[in-house]
Amino acid sequence: MRLERLDSDDPRDVLRALRTALGAGPAIALGAGERELPAEVPAGTAVVVTTSGSSGVPKSVMLSRSALTSSALATAARIGAGQWLLPLAGGYIAGVQVLVRSLVQGTEPAILSGRFSAAAFAHVVSGMHSSRGGERVPTYTSLVPAQLQTLVDAADEDPGVRRALASFETILVGGQALPQPMRERAEAHGARIVRTYGSSETAGGCVYDGVPLDGVRVVAVDGELRVAGPTLADGYLGDPGLTERVFVRDADGVRWYRTGDAGVVEDGVVRVTGRIDNVIVSGGVNVSLDRVERVVRELPPVPGAFTLADAVVVGASDERWGETPVLVARRADVGSPDAALSAARAAVGAQVGKPARPSRILLVDALPRLASGKPDRVALRRLAAAG
Repeated sequence: MRLERLDSDDPRDVLRALRTALGAGPAIALGAGERELPAEVPAGTAVVVTTSGSSGVPKSVMLSRSALTSSALATAARIGAGQWLLPLAGGYIAGVQVLVRSLVQGTEPAILSGRFSAAAFAHVVSGMHSSRGGERVPTYTSLVPAQLQTLVDAADEDPGVRRALASFETILVGGQALPQPMRERAEAHGARIVRTYGSSETAGGCVYDGVPLDGVRVVAVDGELRVAGPTLADGYLGDPGLTERVFVRDADGVRWYRTGDAGVVEDGVVRVTGRIDNVIVSGGVNVSLDRVERVVRELPPVPGAFTLADAVVVGASDERWGETPVLVARRADVGSPDAALSAARAAVGAQVGKPARPSRILLVDALPRLASGKPDRVALRRLAAAG
């Protein structure tokens, strides 16, 4: 199967390419940037999504037509079918799935392009008045928590945003943890929220409010969540070794995706407790704290202001973004906390990306360390959580 690179994440461009990819092909590659990809992919592949993944290193996930459409059909079976609004970039799996659901259901998606704002959201929603056979067609959308936060904040004062939130049959929210207070505020404005869990490797959200979609199985093995079912990716393009390590088969021949997430499954309900590796999800984007730390430590010292060669970066909960990096440094090394944080944010934003920028700096008299001499990151995360 021929693979064509799509260098645009404009949802309209992605939608046009998906119409062909879900049919006779060719397959499309999204989010690849400058990464070199093969010209051919295995038969049946529809989309290759390049993602930073849990390691912060780009991985190109191969998704078949079957996996994408299975996910779309399972979503419709769980929450219903209707018209979808896409307020997300089309180059990420959440955006791709909104478009796939629309194509499978034979509806035209509404699209919010450009910078996301509560006013723009309410304007697009006001035009979503479609009917079929004289009956109103239900509407749906998919958001990340930071977008929901923007809408909830605006809805406190703007009745138009409140009406927009309440107009959807279901609002899927995924990409990172959804703080319960935010969900409660949204629901107080009439929003019907469903929290989703999944990844590119599972063709998007595959667990809704803790319950796997029909056909999806989730288990915890040695504390790590694993997923099986028809929505699984075929593997990583050009990386059979990684594919073999991440997609494994059990004694019965069932194929499982090792998520890298820590969690438990109790009475059929999935609960995610964190990441096994040193990665956080900030604003729906995977951020490798190791990469952030390397950039920070390489900053040239500024006499009298800071030296960050011994600094540590940990993740901490954030009401708006889910999690953000926090810079921890010795008080003796930092004469000007504002200057240190500003320099770190600028360097990290340029080299890793805006979602990876440290949100604040925490000064300590001494960095807690393990017997090995390495920083005690568990203790540092506790300090960061305590503010």
